[in-house]
Amino acid sequence: MFWTFLQRAIRFSTVFMYGATGETITEKSGHLNLGIPGVMCIGAVGGVLGESLYLKSLSDISQINGFAAVIIPIIMTLIFGALAGLLFSFFTVTLRCNQNVTGLTITTFGIGFNSFYMNRIDKTGFTAASEYFIKGFPCADSAGWFGKIFLSYGTLVYLAIIVAVIAAIIIKRTRVGLNLRAVGENPATADAAGINVTKYRYIATILGSAIAGLGGLFFIMDHLGGNIEYNIDAFGWMAVALVIFTVWKPNWGILGSILFGALYISPDFMTVPSAATKEIVKLIPYFVTVVVLIVTSIINKRETQPPAALGVSYFREER
Repeated sequence: MFWTFLQRAIRFSTVFMYGATGETITEKSGHLNLGIPGVMCIGAVGGVLGESLYLKSLSDISQINGFAAVIIPIIMTLIFGALAGLLFSFFTVTLRCNQNVTGLTITTFGIGFNSFYMNRIDKTGFTAASEYFIKGFPCADSAGWFGKIFLSYGTLVYLAIIVAVIAAIIIKRTRVGLNLRAVGENPATADAAGINVTKYRYIATILGSAIAGLGGLFFIMDHLGGNIEYNIDAFGWMAVALVIFTVWKPNWGILGSILFGALYISPDFMTVPSAATKEIVKLIPYFVTVVVLIVTSIINKRETQPPAALGVSYFREER
């Protein structure tokens, strides 16, 4: 029972991991993108569109190529997520619109766009294609608990962990990461030092949105097994909360995502829980996030605080 619970928690954590990693990269540049739930919805649409185009190109569903069935939706998801990030950047960096309002607008648009498109897509073949997203290592079943915990996941789960680790290394250990953090902490000083604030904020937001979009694809093609009738916006908000919970550290985001995933699925392992109990348990991640926010504010250490310029538009002429 425990190993099954942990395996499901790790798998479900992927949807949070992509959203949190993408938003952490964005916020490190000083941008607060509350459009992440919408970006994840838009990413899901891109992935579903890519899968649909691929399946329609086949004369028979039995001809599905596993690699193509996975890589094409991933590429389309990255493109759609990046376009959503580009739109957010254009409004908030170039036009200097309010970041909160812009983010909420993108969330509203993304949810509506997702609902509109998903209700009109041909679902033929999606269940068969999703099997290639879910498939783990061939030796997983014969490796006991080790295989269940480490080898039983699909491509997107391992990719999420790899992306989070790489993001943590780049942000903490490289010059690019140092420049990114400088832009998020004090854009005027970074600009005076020769760092292109506009470029870093554009790239961070576009890249972060592309990564977050993969959470939408995972939710549809892995977690739901190709069922495209559900929206992902609620998990997008949990991903935003997770960024605060993990104090803006992508590597901590891996463990935080697993914790959030465990809390979210725990009602399924309770003995005859009531509907009210299930919903209360699912609220725990939000409550824990609020507690973490309060505690870090009281401690007031620099490493646990958000970027100083988070949510503030940069006006170069005021430098």
